[in-house]
Amino acid sequence: MSSTRRIGSLLTAGLAIALSLTACAGSTSSTSTSGSASGSDEGPITVACGAMEDLCQAWTDEFTAKTGVEATYVRLSSGETVARLASAKDNPEFDVWHGGPADGYGEAANEGLIEAYDSPEAAAIPAKYKDANHNWTGVYIGVLGFCSNKSKLDTLGLEAPTSWDGLLDPALKGEVSTAHPSTSGTAFTTLWTQVTRLGSEDAAMEYMSKLHPNVLQYSKSGTAPGQIAGRGEAAVGIVFSHDCVKYQEEGMTDLEVSFPEEGTGYEIGGVALIAGSKHKAAAQKYIDFAISTDGQNVGQTVGSYQALTNPDAMQSDKMVDLTKVNLVDYDFAAAAKAKPELTHRFDEEIAAAPKE
Repeated sequence: MSSTRRIGSLLTAGLAIALSLTACAGSTSSTSTSGSASGSDEGPITVACGAMEDLCQAWTDEFTAKTGVEATYVRLSSGETVARLASAKDNPEFDVWHGGPADGYGEAANEGLIEAYDSPEAAAIPAKYKDANHNWTGVYIGVLGFCSNKSKLDTLGLEAPTSWDGLLDPALKGEVSTAHPSTSGTAFTTLWTQVTRLGSEDAAMEYMSKLHPNVLQYSKSGTAPGQIAGRGEAAVGIVFSHDCVKYQEEGMTDLEVSFPEEGTGYEIGGVALIAGSKHKAAAQKYIDFAISTDGQNVGQTVGSYQALTNPDAMQSDKMVDLTKVNLVDYDFAAAAKAKPELTHRFDEEIAAAPKE
C-alpha cells in the first residue's frame, strides 16, 4: 500500500479511534459559552504543561497578554501529570493540562482527573483530533522518529536507522537514548507502537527487552533523548520528530531525522480542563485560547513545529508531512486503558522508572 493511501486510511480510522475515549513554572495566566462555569473568571490559573519550557512560557505569556488573566505553568511529563493530578484529586493544584499525548488524557479521564468542556473554538477542529465526550481537544500532532547524531554514527560506521529492528544492531550497544514509559508520554507512544506493529503486549515487551542492552539511559522526559543525541552522548534518540527539528534549529547541526519504515506511532497533543478547578471560568478561557488559531500559532515563534489541528493555523515546511510517513494504526482508547498495567510491567521486566 502506498504511504499516501495508508495515511488516508489511518487518519480516518486510526485517529478516529480517539473519539471513543471516555474518560507531559514560569509565570504569565474567554469565558465559556457552553454552560455555566464556577470559579473566578479572573484567575489566576496554573497549567500543567507537557511541552518544552519555552513553549509553555510562550503559551502562558500570550494568553495573559490577550486576556489579562494571570497564568503560571509547571512543566511535567505525561506520567508525572497523571500522578500529580491523582495525588491532589480532592484539592487540585492545576486548572488546565496543555500538551502531551492523548492516551495520557484518556487515562486521566478514566480516573476522573479531567472533566468535559466543549469549547466554542473546538468546532473548528476535525472530529478525529478530539474526544467525542469533550474530555480533551487536540491542538497538535507529533510523529515519533529517530533523532540521530551523524558524527557519532560516522565513528560507528553506521547510517541513520530507518527501522525499529535497526536499533537492535549490536554496534549500537549503549548508543540509544529513550525516555521511560512510566514517566514519559513520548516513551509510552514508543511502547504502544511496538504493541501495535507486533500484534501483542508480549511481543512488544520482547522487543523492548532486546532493545534494552542498547539503551544508554531512560530519561524522565520524552524530549531529553534528542538533546542527549545532540550532545553526542548517544548516537540515536527516540523522540517526536519536531523536537529533533527544534534542536537542529538551536545549533545541534549534527542531528538528522529519520522514520522507521515498518511504521511509527504518533501523538495528538491535547488540552483539557482539570476536574475540580478552583478557577473554572478562567481555565475554560485558557482552553479556548489554546485551541484557537492564535494559540496554535504560538509554537512556531519558539521553534516548535508540530503539525497543527486547527485548519486555519499557519503551516510550515518544517512540520512533518503526514502523507510521507508510514503511521501505525494507533488505538488511543486501547492505549489509555492498557497504560497503567503495561507501564508497571515495563518497570518490573525491563527497567525501573528513573527517580531524577
